[in-house]
Amino acid sequence: MKTLIYNIKELIGILPKEVQRLEGEQMGGVSSIKNAYLIIKDGIIDAFGKMEELAPNGENISLSDEFEKKIDAEGRLVLPTFCDSHTHICYSGTRENEFVDKINGLSYEEIAKRGGGILNSADLLNKTSEDSLYEQTMERVKEIAAKGTGAVEIKSGYALTLEGELKMLRVIKRVKETAPLFVKSTFLGAHAVGRAFVGKQDEYVEHICKEMIPAVAAEHLADYIDVFCDKGFFTQKQTEEILSEGAKYGLVPKIHANELDVSGGVQVGVKYKALSVDHLERTTDAEIESLKGTITMATMLPGASFFLGMPYGRAKDYIKAGLGVALASDYNPGSSPSGDMRFVMALGCIKMKLTPEEAFNACTINAAYAMGVSNLYGSITEGKRGNVIITEKIPSLAHIAYYHHTPFISQIIR
Repeated sequence: MKTLIYNIKELIGILPKEVQRLEGEQMGGVSSIKNAYLIIKDGIIDAFGKMEELAPNGENISLSDEFEKKIDAEGRLVLPTFCDSHTHICYSGTRENEFVDKINGLSYEEIAKRGGGILNSADLLNKTSEDSLYEQTMERVKEIAAKGTGAVEIKSGYALTLEGELKMLRVIKRVKETAPLFVKSTFLGAHAVGRAFVGKQDEYVEHICKEMIPAVAAEHLADYIDVFCDKGFFTQKQTEEILSEGAKYGLVPKIHANELDVSGGVQVGVKYKALSVDHLERTTDAEIESLKGTITMATMLPGASFFLGMPYGRAKDYIKAGLGVALASDYNPGSSPSGDMRFVMALGCIKMKLTPEEAFNACTINAAYAMGVSNLYGSITEGKRGNVIITEKIPSLAHIAYYHHTPFISQIIR
């Protein structure tokens, strides 16, 4: 199948093959071609360039025999689909009762201490059948796909029992096989301490290491392993134990860190060569220094800051220090019940003072890097997957963040 998209007002997000992430000042630049065409062959970006190269001297496009499908963009923008490198969309039910608690002044920590939060989701998930969980998860997958996400990472962590975590990961595997987008899976048994181990946190860590991780690995259910290394959850020492055990089975680390306090989780992530360290609402210069010269991507989740009223990550300071930043949705029932990456991009601009170009790069190429797929997704590059958004007739990239909830997608090609 060979598809031609032509009469593109601007083809945005062009990068050479060797660029897998953007750092520092690079984040402020977005390469594009005006009055462009794009060719996708068998799902892969095959070629692109100026319209004059495709139709010299303004000739009409008369290549019907060569292309099975031709799309006249009619002066619209074309850009790569978003990548969302941090979600928890495999869950059961909702937590709007806690939404009211938040309105009434309870903090995320206070709700968790009362036995709510993640544990409430775990109680419900462990009662939910695998088929029902799959159906609920696929509804969210279709939702984010319709909003322009083309690749997503989905975590377990809402069961906190051996069988429940395996159930979640099996569902994510089914989603991988049937979803209209690309999926990576992460084992997050260390999202909180399961109810059966309340007051026995070290025993739960041992349970994760000795029983959960081997079982997950035996079924090849996860690409990554994650730990919530933060105040009231898992310590640096416990995080190291879990990551060390995961490494024995080839599970690449990703870390929740510094959402509730400066936890040391970033430094642990760097030590274990984590693909990304995520949240970073609370950060100091020490975290920034620790990330310099590493493979680890700083990933910030402005949706959680928005919903919980927490500080926003110091993205500009990271960029000024020469680092790359990714943005992700953190779509989950308790602290960020939205997977709209366009809104994440807008929050990056409005609340974190990123330029539209910086926010766009954080939601595409750098987010792809943070989930280990920037060789396939996140930019307009020959040889990458031909997942693109054709916008409505809008004037510029900045318009997408500026009109942050006005529909902007005309068509999505996958």
